[in-house]
Amino acid sequence: MENILFWLGPVGSILALLCALSFFLNMKKQDQGTDKMKEIAGYVKAGAISYLKQQYKVVLWFFIFAFIFLVFLSFVLKMQSAWTPFAFLTGGLFSALSGYLGMMTATDASNRTTQAARTSLNSALRIAFRSGSVMGLTVVGLGLLNISVWFIILYYVIMPANISGPFAVNNIYEVAAIMLTFGMGASAQALFARVGGGIFTKAADVGADLSGKIEAGIPEDDPRNPGTIADNVGDNVGDVAGMGADLFESYLGSILASAVLGTAAFAGLTHFQFNSVILPIATAGLGILSSIIGIYFVKTKEEVSQKQLLKALGKGINVSTILIAIGSLILVKLLFHNLSENIPIPFDGLGLWLSIIVGLIAGLIIGKSTEYYTSDEYHPTRNLAKQSITGPATVIIDGMALGMNSTAIPVITIVIGVMASFGFAGGFTNIAFGLYGVGIAAVGMLSTLGITLSTDAYGPIADNAGGNAEMCNLPSEVRQRTDALDALGNTTAATGKGFAIGSAALTALALLAAYIEAVKMGILRITQANDANFFQFAKNMSVPIEEIKTATIDNFMYWYNITLLNPKVLVGLFIGAMMAFVFCALTMKAVGRTASKMVQEIRRQFKEIKGLIEGKTKPDYAACVDISTKAAQKEMFLPSLLAIIVPIIVGLLFGVGGVVGLLSGGLATGFTLAVMMANSGGAWDNAKKYIEKGNLGGKGSPAHAASIIGDTVGDPFKDTSGPSLNILIKLMSMVSVVVAGLIVAYSPIIQHIYGG
Repeated sequence: MENILFWLGPVGSILALLCALSFFLNMKKQDQGTDKMKEIAGYVKAGAISYLKQQYKVVLWFFIFAFIFLVFLSFVLKMQSAWTPFAFLTGGLFSALSGYLGMMTATDASNRTTQAARTSLNSALRIAFRSGSVMGLTVVGLGLLNISVWFIILYYVIMPANISGPFAVNNIYEVAAIMLTFGMGASAQALFARVGGGIFTKAADVGADLSGKIEAGIPEDDPRNPGTIADNVGDNVGDVAGMGADLFESYLGSILASAVLGTAAFAGLTHFQFNSVILPIATAGLGILSSIIGIYFVKTKEEVSQKQLLKALGKGINVSTILIAIGSLILVKLLFHNLSENIPIPFDGLGLWLSIIVGLIAGLIIGKSTEYYTSDEYHPTRNLAKQSITGPATVIIDGMALGMNSTAIPVITIVIGVMASFGFAGGFTNIAFGLYGVGIAAVGMLSTLGITLSTDAYGPIADNAGGNAEMCNLPSEVRQRTDALDALGNTTAATGKGFAIGSAALTALALLAAYIEAVKMGILRITQANDANFFQFAKNMSVPIEEIKTATIDNFMYWYNITLLNPKVLVGLFIGAMMAFVFCALTMKAVGRTASKMVQEIRRQFKEIKGLIEGKTKPDYAACVDISTKAAQKEMFLPSLLAIIVPIIVGLLFGVGGVVGLLSGGLATGFTLAVMMANSGGAWDNAKKYIEKGNLGGKGSPAHAASIIGDTVGDPFKDTSGPSLNILIKLMSMVSVVVAGLIVAYSPIIQHIYGG
């Protein structure tokens, strides 16, 4: 039965990809609109493809050097499995591919959505949402396919073959540990995509707004503005390709961390070890099936409010959630029906199902909280809009306060979720069971990703559709429909960011526990490679190898003195907290520098191209796209490399305790800061759109001008720095897992030099 349930994973992944292909082909059949609409969409698509090609060329060099480094660890130092470098490459490749396919779909869908909006709001919503679903289903399809194929190769092919040497795989624990490492490839690609795409899109957006709406006094997305095409390109490379890569690595990380923690929790019980790996894979497969069904429930009527549009999207998510809740109960019962006969864990395994439910509920609460604080249907954003009456300063002050206040519900939700999932899984009896429960809760939260990511990817499509309508001078009712979809898209995008951040918190916590397991594996590999009977891994203390083989997380926490009284742990905590702020500073400064170049270029064109401001000649759109492209490639490297290098340096200087502190500090600070920035930015954006609907004086009023300033400040908050933070905390965890053997072997030597 367990072997049959495993096939829910690969079958679900293939079905997701087939369904995504069906939605894509159906979208391609839709009317593209006028020649002008096709021309504008063509500019955007060409710019997006050009940017991604440049980005992938740059990132390729990083992957080449990282691959060489991992080969050195695996074949020379023998601190990792020989499969690790190749798993790392597939993680990065599939992450890049998911973002690329989603972006290609989004660029093709924008003008078709605009054309549909000429006749029906429901038709426009259907095209935009189904096109966004291509991204959602592609991410979960490729992610679960990657996991399934590797599991088949390692468990069903390599392990039974009893291969010796560096490619040997001896048990399912090693299978899970090897698979976890390709999360580093996905995380690295995601961070480059998120940071680079975020810098591109917000530099273009801020530059176009400052020079166009504020200085020149022309409408948003006006074809006379040289920065409009770059702005629309940025929506696709940042909010589609970047978000897709982001959630791809969250999805992988939650499943794989749970698998590692499961094999550790059920050590000595081969049957349940296997089942603990199958549960997250099968749950993810079930989530794909539920998401596909939920997608077909998304539809609306004409002339509806944003709240009703949100209700239409929420209906699909709710249907998927209910189906997963029911299906996962059946899975747990089949996989762990006689668990209590072997291990004293509560509820006969039912606690694992409750952990999944906790994750589902936590995801819904965080999503609803984000919606409440960022949608103009609710008081926080409407009150923020009212602050614009007294000028931009009060808008910025209130927006910052709104974001800070909005952290309470997500943080409390995660706190309760962690404690509940830990307790339901039996963590207060055995910590290993509880940590597995936290990992399973993360899988539960992300099990609806097929549809929740669809609602996120839908946003940039709707935004581009509105830009297309404006640039093609379509009737006002078309722009009203696309604006309704765009305002909804801002809220769903903010909700998606909150969801991504929430899932990152649970996934990072599971990865923190998985790091200790990686330390254990590193010690065992080193001792095996050196044919030693014991390994000196702490000052003046050695532990027999047989004791290490059966050691628990509690043992390692004791051996490495991982307590708040250990200065190495405290140092790590401070550095982790600092990383979140330094990372945000670097990315926001990058947006500021690039936006400044964009403003200068737009001013130059307005001044030097005769007849441009009168609409008699076309601007040089390509020049602005080129500025954002070059700047993004240059600026993304330093913050991205910090996330990779800092865990290695901290580990070598302060050992395992320092790394645990680093990851803990980064998680706590990064999660809270990310929620604050995402919600502030989303609220500023929708406050502006609330005024543009005719409230508080409408477009062109002093209140509108003040709200534009707030929206401009919020752009890097919500689309660059904030959403990149959740990748930062996971990438630091993934890097730590991969280099655990290096830290175990060499940190005692370095610490001995400085007397640590």
